[in-house]
Amino acid sequence: MEISVGMKGQASTVAEREDTAKEVGSGDLLVYATPCMAALMEGAACEAIAGCLGEDKTTVGTALHLEHTSATPVGMEVTAEAEVTEVEGKTITFQIRAFDEAGEIGKATHTRVIVNTQKFLDKAYSKL
Repeated sequence: MEISVGMKGQASTVAEREDTAKEVGSGDLLVYATPCMAALMEGAACEAIAGCLGEDKTTVGTALHLEHTSATPVGMEVTAEAEVTEVEGKTITFQIRAFDEAGEIGKATHTRVIVNTQKFLDKAYSKL
């Protein structure tokens, strides 16, 4: 299957204490952390195209323009929904929205690039 505009993916989690800004070091409060929302959003994007990549391919995130617009307390479910909005060669762009049980908590534009898994790892670990 080929990656195409309109493909959708979703990822969900429950905000736990270890997912809070205070615990991950991105703030002082016990509310769902922006870095955790970012990871959930990237997970939804990966899910949108999961069935389209060969065994030796994966995608890596290269840009994430994110707005975190509402705080989520510990114990609430958080869901991110991603949609492919552009495919240009190996570059895929997504629009992503995140929600807790009370409504929208954030949105993002995210870019991922298709890479050969082993070549990418070899290059990364060559830095050692």
